[in-house]
Amino acid sequence: MSGTQWNAGALDEGGMRALAARLAVTARAGGVIYLEGDLGAGKTTFARALLGSLGVGERVKSPTYSLVESYRVGSLDAHHLDLYRIADAGELEWLGLGDLWTTGALVLVEWPERGRGTLPTADLVLHLEHAGDRREVRAEARSVRCWPRFDRHGIRSISPSVEGRADRYS
Repeated sequence: MSGTQWNAGALDEGGMRALAARLAVTARAGGVIYLEGDLGAGKTTFARALLGSLGVGERVKSPTYSLVESYRVGSLDAHHLDLYRIADAGELEWLGLGDLWTTGALVLVEWPERGRGTLPTADLVLHLEHAGDRREVRAEARSVRCWPRFDRHGIRSISPSVEGRADRYS
């Protein structure tokens, strides 16, 4: 698919929150978002910002030990998974996570490569990388239904709010 990738540039924490707030507009419709990156790249920080922007009023906990934390925001079921501690994708079958992939639910998955073959296909993949004290954020829409929604809500045209950050497309 052409036009399905973009680069938000190197963001500080405030920039990550702003990006999450823009993404929340379209994430209310549900979908699967993979959060990829090394330890400390900002995956949980981004997930917290997105869930907070959606209106989760309670403390958004890291699912590192519980594997999944679920929230209800209005009519939206949102699930945040952290698969870092999964040694084999087959373990996910025993956890009953398949019940989370309901139509209209939002599923955020950290370390999706550990669940390869058992996870649903991502609608959007966010790649986060260390860039000094900032995080480089690239996005890749993977579903046909995903990109028009993100484009319509201006995700590709987020105005720079951090010095030295510019939107770039690939």
